[in-house]
Amino acid sequence: MIRADLHIHTIFSDDSKTTPKDLVEKLVAHPTVKVAAVTDHDSVEGIEVVRRLAKPYPDILIIPGVEISTPEGDIIVLGTETLPPKPWTIQNVVEFAKDRAYVSIAAHPFREWGLGELTLNSNVDAIEVLNGASSAQANKRAAELAKSMNVPGVAGSDSHQPSELYSVYTEIQASMKLDEILKAIRKGLVAVSQTEKSIHF
Repeated sequence: MIRADLHIHTIFSDDSKTTPKDLVEKLVAHPTVKVAAVTDHDSVEGIEVVRRLAKPYPDILIIPGVEISTPEGDIIVLGTETLPPKPWTIQNVVEFAKDRAYVSIAAHPFREWGLGELTLNSNVDAIEVLNGASSAQANKRAAELAKSMNVPGVAGSDSHQPSELYSVYTEIQASMKLDEILKAIRKGLVAVSQTEKSIHF
């Protein structure tokens, strides 16, 4: 089993203060979380920078990804090192992910820039049910939605500064291989956790 923070912003997102160096150093130092997804806003530029810094450390893994801003709300794509082709609609972004065996996630559905009830018809692979920047009520609604749709619930810190990194994480029944991790998320072999408390969906 691995522990992964599936929603992180670096300075390649214009609203984040976390440098690639911050991300890697805190990941190396963390006692249990050893996998981090780089999901900058509408940008994949930071992935290679973070990967290069992480290369000397065989016990950590960087998942490439992006948080795409569609007019209806934000969708995270895990596994990609390229941006989906425009126009960025829910359907186009989700199909882009499915066609390439990536993972699409409805980010913070009940917060600003979330898909809200549109998630119901979005065909996403998973829903972010524990977002480090969302209220407990918003996370609870997201968890209820994931349960009603019978799709996996995942967690991400949605960190925009170093102190927020790895505040929540997803436990994934997989090895440290990207393909296996993506497959395990799609299959729902996941649980979300905040500090020592684990919540299963």
